[in-house]
Amino acid sequence: MLTAIRAELLRWRNTARWSLQGWRAAWRSEKSLRQWTLANAGSALLALTLDLTAGERALILALGLLVLAAELANTALEEVVDYISTAQDPRAGKIKDCGSAVVGMTALAAGVAWAVVLIG
Repeated sequence: MLTAIRAELLRWRNTARWSLQGWRAAWRSEKSLRQWTLANAGSALLALTLDLTAGERALILALGLLVLAAELANTALEEVVDYISTAQDPRAGKIKDCGSAVVGMTALAAGVAWAVVLIG
């Protein structure tokens, strides 16, 4: 039992370390991740200072994190496409465009949430 607990803790530690490595790599290379992080920090600051319900605050914070997750996934897609081939291929462009659309849609969802929270 103790061995299983240690193994699980080690797995969690490794997962956290790899996630942090991925964040750092994307942070260094992706201006859009840095921009979304700044926008998310401003959004979070507003969500934590305005008179919002716990549910409204949770929605705003969670959607902000979802935008960052979408940006990381988009970065991963772009890296995979570029790794596989440097040749121009319409499918590669479609993959990259769809990844970008995921970021756009999550950002739109966050904006809609803000609009509904503020307008009522």
